Amino acid sequence: MKMFTKLVLVSSMAISANAMAMQAMDDTALSAATGQDGINIGIALGAGGISIDKLYIHDNDGLQTSTNITGATGVAGAITIDGLNITQVGTGNLLDLVIDSDAGTAGAFLNIAASVGAVDVSIGSIGVAASNGTALADTVTAVRGVDGTPTEILSGLDLSLGAITANVQLGATPQGAMIKLDSTLQGGLTISNLGINDAAGGGQIYLDNIYVRGTGNSTGNLNIDTDISVTTSGLQLTNNSTQGMNVYIEGVRLGSSTAASIGDVEIQGLNVGTSTITISGH
Repeated sequence: MKMFTKLVLVSSMAISANAMAMQAMDDTALSAATGQDGINIGIALGAGGISIDKLYIHDNDGLQTSTNITGATGVAGAITIDGLNITQVGTGNLLDLVIDSDAGTAGAFLNIAASVGAVDVSIGSIGVAASNGTALADTVTAVRGVDGTPTEILSGLDLSLGAITANVQLGATPQGAMIKLDSTLQGGLTISNLGINDAAGGGQIYLDNIYVRGTGNSTGNLNIDTDISVTTSGLQLTNNSTQGMNVYIEGVRLGSSTAASIGDVEIQGLNVGTSTITISGH
């Protein structure tokens, strides 16, 4: 869904807290900010932002031979990301959290109101490789890694994301979902330098820029209205926004990043309706 990338960003910040500057607020500032009891947390990135050297997602049982898909071995493989960098755009806090607990009308809950500032995200090479072993063996270093050099699928991409707000409820969820995204992605979404590789053919589909903008305004702002829930079937994302989107793909190159462009692709008024994405293991 439109905001799934944003959810991944917030998760990355949570597990990389040592790279952030935590800004404490005294009682006076807290009172002025909220006018009530509660906890405020402000997080600002340093000049270097957040960086991850390598990210591996291991599939411990691989693709089963019973599928009869050519090449299936049932041996563990991994999706690999070689380099991830997140840098803050502008000054102030990248993430502000306002935390309150409430007795609730149908059960107590913890409410976390989050404001996330604009960021630039650079994702390195994305590929696949054989996992090193079938499970983590070294719990001391928490390093498993992969065997050999990954086969590159995507040469990488850059994302520019505008500011957005979200509300999280834990315990009872009177808002109807664990995470409620009901905000505006300021300036829309921009994806740059996206290269998709064909290992068999040796060539690449390369897109210079992808611009995703909201319709009905002159700023390109995207209205975000998404419910994110964890159901027994998996992670579920439901779009509630009725706003259309304009998508413009600039510079479609077939063969390599330096090949002549075949032109641009323009889509006006794309509307995905009340569609739902469910993510689960198998």
